[in-house]
Amino acid sequence: MEEYPVVSDTQKMKLLNVAVVLDREKDIQQAVSEHGVLEELDGETTSYAILSHRWASEVSYQEMIGLMKMEEQERKEVVHRDGYQNIIIKSCEQAMKDGYKWLWIDTCCIDKRSSAELSEAIKAMCRWYQIAQVCYAHLNDVDKSVFPTKIERKFAKSNGWSEWFIRGWTLQELIAPTRVEFFDKDWVPIGNKRRFAPS
Repeated sequence: MEEYPVVSDTQKMKLLNVAVVLDREKDIQQAVSEHGVLEELDGETTSYAILSHRWASEVSYQEMIGLMKMEEQERKEVVHRDGYQNIIIKSCEQAMKDGYKWLWIDTCCIDKRSSAELSEAIKAMCRWYQIAQVCYAHLNDVDKSVFPTKIERKFAKSNGWSEWFIRGWTLQELIAPTRVEFFDKDWVPIGNKRRFAPS
């Protein structure tokens, strides 16, 4: 496997604590603290899952760490977004099921208010995908439990393929991780990289 250069502090990354996120979700009205939702850890020594997905109505870093401090109406708006329910919660559930305590999602694990943090994250991202134990690739427009292997009319707006395949970042998210697991829009497993591209 090709080695990617390690940029300064690339191993330091903010990761979601899967159990804390899911516990908070069980009773969001009773949760009082954001303590431990995101923690900065060494990616080189921490076992974690990572997510590859199409952006939708995403939840930002600020919203993720400030959710419990929000007024009830604002909090309801955030937790009802597809980017919260179908991206954060579902990927945390999958990570928990697979035995991972930590998960990285670009939309809520990078403080984009900090240009320095954003720049470092962009430089380190390929390495983060490479050292993750598993990459979950969520194909939000695939509605059946079959991996799309040919051009389909229903994907006309993206040249006949699922939108995931036409994203600019997809190539590194497909190549860098050793293990990529694909899921349809409902988080049903539809295959993995090894199955579709055996070495």
